[in-house]
Amino acid sequence: QVQLVESGGGLVQAGGSLRLSCAASGRTGSMGWFRQADGKEREFVAAISRGGTLTEYRDSVKGRFTISRDSAKSTVYLQMNSLKPEDTAVYYCAADTRFSPVVVKNEYEYDSWGQGTQVTVSS
Repeated sequence: QVQLVESGGGLVQAGGSLRLSCAASGRTGSMGWFRQADGKEREFVAAISRGGTLTEYRDSVKGRFTISRDSAKSTVYLQMNSLKPEDTAVYYCAADTRFSPVVVKNEYEYDSWGQGTQVTVSS
């Protein structure tokens, strides 16, 4: 396992942008972002492969969110554009340290989690 520290959350108006960052304390395989809104289950948002060449997104964020990583810094980013009120949630970073060869979308396959960062989109 590794320690993950997220940053970049905040309050933004609908249509605005935010960039989340997640720094890992060591090497990781696939990394992902999940979110959990009040009263709802945690859901997959985006994931990126170890090498950064493969990505996956949930349908509702495709074309608006972009996940990327800087392997030299062991950091993953989530650029969120055209934000909507329904994007409001606590966003969690996750890392797979078992180095799966595929992009991991299932939260149960991640073994390291960050503390979460609040994203609030006002209408």
